[in-house]
Amino acid sequence: MEQDPDSDEQRYARLVNAVTDYAIYMLDAGGHVVTWNAGAERFKGYRRDEIVGAHFSRFFTPEDVAAGRPADILRIAAEEGRFEGEEWRVRKDGTRFLCHIVVDPIRDDDGTVAGFAKVTRDVTDRKAHERALFESEQRFRMLVQGVHDYAIYMLDTEGLVSNWNSGAQAIKGYTADEIVGRHFSTFYTDHDRAAGEPERALRTALTEGKYEREAWRVRKDGTLFWANVVIDPIYDEGGRHVGFAKITRDATDRKRAEEELERTRAELAQSQRLQAIGELTGGIAHDFNNLMTVIAGSVDFIRQRPELAPEKRRQYLDAIAETADRAIKLTDQLLAFGRRKALKPEVIPLEGRLDALGEVLTRTLGSRIAVDVDLGRSDLRVEVDPSQLETAILNAAFNARDAMPDGGRLTLAADSFADAKGEWVRVDIRDTGLGMPPRVVERAFEPFFTTKEVGKGTGLGLSQIHGFAAQAGGRALIDSREGAGTTISIFLPASDKPLTEAAGEAPADGLPPGLRVLLVEDSAPVRHFAEELLAALGCEVVAAEGGDEALAMLGRSEIDLLLTDIVMPGMSGVELARAAQAEHPDLPIVLATGYSDEIIQKGSHFPIVTKPYTAKVLTRVMLTALADMDPASRAAAG
Repeated sequence: MEQDPDSDEQRYARLVNAVTDYAIYMLDAGGHVVTWNAGAERFKGYRRDEIVGAHFSRFFTPEDVAAGRPADILRIAAEEGRFEGEEWRVRKDGTRFLCHIVVDPIRDDDGTVAGFAKVTRDVTDRKAHERALFESEQRFRMLVQGVHDYAIYMLDTEGLVSNWNSGAQAIKGYTADEIVGRHFSTFYTDHDRAAGEPERALRTALTEGKYEREAWRVRKDGTLFWANVVIDPIYDEGGRHVGFAKITRDATDRKRAEEELERTRAELAQSQRLQAIGELTGGIAHDFNNLMTVIAGSVDFIRQRPELAPEKRRQYLDAIAETADRAIKLTDQLLAFGRRKALKPEVIPLEGRLDALGEVLTRTLGSRIAVDVDLGRSDLRVEVDPSQLETAILNAAFNARDAMPDGGRLTLAADSFADAKGEWVRVDIRDTGLGMPPRVVERAFEPFFTTKEVGKGTGLGLSQIHGFAAQAGGRALIDSREGAGTTISIFLPASDKPLTEAAGEAPADGLPPGLRVLLVEDSAPVRHFAEELLAALGCEVVAAEGGDEALAMLGRSEIDLLLTDIVMPGMSGVELARAAQAEHPDLPIVLATGYSDEIIQKGSHFPIVTKPYTAKVLTRVMLTALADMDPASRAAAG
């Protein structure tokens, strides 16, 4: 059945007239405006009677006109079959706006360029305005059919395709005879059709005035393309809803480029992670080998020299103990960087801490480095692990010392400020040293990254600062320029809580004699060490390798206290503790860990002893657990 051409022209006129988010107009071969739609008038401010016949260079900036940009665009469109880009244009009132432009040549039957179809969208302002009619229906038909990069067509009120332009055929593969009269859901994937997306799109266009989305659509041959879709409702002069204007753009190339960029970024990130792991592994091996050399050498020397004098033996034992302490601090720095170190936060005044650290640094850094303490306020308080704060400041200070080989000035400064996220305390460690180039600043917080000679530094100092600040709820920054010194800033949440009272020493009385302790530890060396330590403290020890074995022992033995590791194969220490407490509510329980497990961070109430622990530390934590479970404590808690 042949379509009425007048009716078809009418549809095209309504379609183009309904589009106000795009300026769609036609130029003659010389670039003069031939037609002008409501979208063009809204974007650029000119009425039809003001602009028809004028050259389209009027919309260009003076600098683009001087550079011959209008002629370049028409030449590119004619030679390459299309021009597309985003450029600045000028409205009638002189204001500028950024727009997305597509220019397609319109050719006669003999292939001669008769004019240009121009589609412009104002990407600085996407609000819709009322649509108006184009005057020349025939020219609008030529215009719409001349656009090849956009599928521009109309749907009736039920979503059936009522007309079809050449761009729609090029993008979706259907001719007008094949698609007119069919429902537009034909272009949707099976999944989107099942989810009701076509109906939702029309409903959104009606209720909100516009539907816009990017999604996968299906061509006639079954292949998918990434479509940028805009649907606008169309109303006749009486305000009656008569259909929808639909514009679709094939954005597959952009989508693929974005995906490729994302893959490249992921591969780069993975490469950087592998590089960091390699540096981390090598750094750990180097530093721990140095420490183990001292320990192993000292132990071997004592074994081979049984006749060694007590004083000399004590010297070697002191060297072993000192080296072990250094190994513990190295581990703490690693855990702080990885945010897995169990912190012991206290509310502390900064004034006293910084003054004390200033005195220590004055004696430590040498006479050529002057140390100043500059406090903006004397009542600054933060809630942090004091030892980690001191370690962070000392690490920064020692880095500053190395950056001032000929002497200089080190300043410890602190002040408070507020922003949208709350009250903050800023601690600065400033030096007048050599400074760092940007490439070093970018990597300074990475673990084991160092510019020092081998054996001169671990590369963990600044990473410990970063890890400590993050664990404390803040952040760390570096401001440095070559030849102008360095400032390391630690931002910490300010606290208005009461100061934490200093913890007392462990009670002079030891553990109750004959205390029966169930020790659960999957590592045999650690388990044997803990058994010996508990026995030396006067305890009777029953040992288990895992949670299931420990629960069985609890069922058949009388136990006074449960001491369990947290991270074990199978049942974790936290799970064991909760199961044991459910069966034995009065049983004191102590958890042992080398780092802060996620479950503990979420609020476990059991006392914790941090590995490696000494007899004194273990005694204090066990006494705390026993005191929490004595009758008076239970009555107060109940």
